Amino acid sequence: MFKTILLTVDVNDFKGAERPAAVARQMMEDGAEELHVMNVVPDYGMSIVGSFFSQDHNKAILKEAKAALEAWGAEQFPDVANMRLHVDQGTVYDLVLQEAKAVKADAIIVGAHKSQLKDYLIGPNAARISRHAKQSVFVIR
Repeated sequence: MFKTILLTVDVNDFKGAERPAAVARQMMEDGAEELHVMNVVPDYGMSIVGSFFSQDHNKAILKEAKAALEAWGAEQFPDVANMRLHVDQGTVYDLVLQEAKAVKADAIIVGAHKSQLKDYLIGPNAARISRHAKQSVFVIR
């Protein structure tokens, strides 16, 4: 049913990515052709905060996130030959939507953390992704 899948994960919470990864594995077994696994390192929120960190610091964070995603991806999807990894830095929901468009994803899989009062049903990133995506979005708890 879906050809190209974009799975979003947080390299700081791989435990929370287990169920979304299981859904992605099932979709791949059901005939999906491509799996894109994405991690977005959040930006600092305010440029004044970012100015306190060197450019090397940002590069190191992205390199560390990429290494963690590569190791996790190899462990979770050892039999998926057509898997691509993406690590970026910025606003999570914006970059996920941009990546989904760029890779021509048919489906986006996102995990939802335990709700807090401020984001009662699903997390703010999952909510924004599901609200604005042109693709089918699977929010997995």
